[in-house]
Amino acid sequence: MKKKKKVLRTVFSIIAALAALCIAVVGYFAIKGAVMWSDAKAEKPLDALLSELRSADGFVTIDELPEFYINAVISVEDRKFKTHSGINLKSIARALLYDIKTLSFEQGGSTITQQLAKNLWFTQEKRIERKFAEVYAAFELEAALTKDEILELYVNTIYFGSDYYGVSDAAEGYFGKTTTELSDYECAMLAGLPNAPSAYSPDASPELARQRLELVLDSMERSGAITPEHVQEIIATA
Repeated sequence: MKKKKKVLRTVFSIIAALAALCIAVVGYFAIKGAVMWSDAKAEKPLDALLSELRSADGFVTIDELPEFYINAVISVEDRKFKTHSGINLKSIARALLYDIKTLSFEQGGSTITQQLAKNLWFTQEKRIERKFAEVYAAFELEAALTKDEILELYVNTIYFGSDYYGVSDAAEGYFGKTTTELSDYECAMLAGLPNAPSAYSPDASPELARQRLELVLDSMERSGAITPEHVQEIIATA
C-alpha cells in the first residue's frame, strides 16, 4: 500500500510539474504576444489603417456585397461570427489538439476577426506569440467596430489567388463583374478561395476550385443558410 501511495505521489508530482511548465510557457508567449501587439498598433494605428483602406480604389461596402456571398463567407469561415467576441475557444482548442497530434502548427482556429487582425497588422508567419497578438488585436477590433464593419474590411483585405486582393478585384478578375452582379455560383466560388488561394484559384486548378465550391455549398446547407434544392440548382449551373 505504501509503495502504491509513493507511485501515486510521484505521478501527481510529474503532472503538477508538467502543468506548471505549460502555464509558464503559455505565460511567456502571452507576454511576448502582448508586446508584439503593442508595437504593431503603435506603428499602424487603427484609425489610420481604416482611413487608408476605405479610400482605396476598389473598396466595396457591405451594401455592395450580395447576401448570398456574405452567408457563404460566414458559413465556411466562421459560423459563430455574429455571436463571438473575437475568438472561438472551441475552434482554438480543436486546432490546438490537431497541431499537437500532428506536431505541426497548421491550424489556428482563427475567426474572421482574427484573420482581419492578421491582414491589418501581422505577417503570415506562424509564430506562437503572433497568435496571442492576433487574439489581443481581435478583441480590440470587436470593441471598436461593428460586425458589418469587420466583415466589410475582411473581404477587402483577403487574397483570392491569381494576384487578386480584395473581393472587388477578384470579382472583376475572375468573372468580369462588380460584386453586385455576382451570381450565387460565383459568390460561393469566391467565398471558398481565401482558405488556400494558390491551390483553389480557378486559373490554377479548375477541378480543385470546383471541389472547394461544393464544400462551401455543403457548409452553407449544414448551417441552414441554403436548401439542398438550391445547392443542386447552383451545381447544375457550373
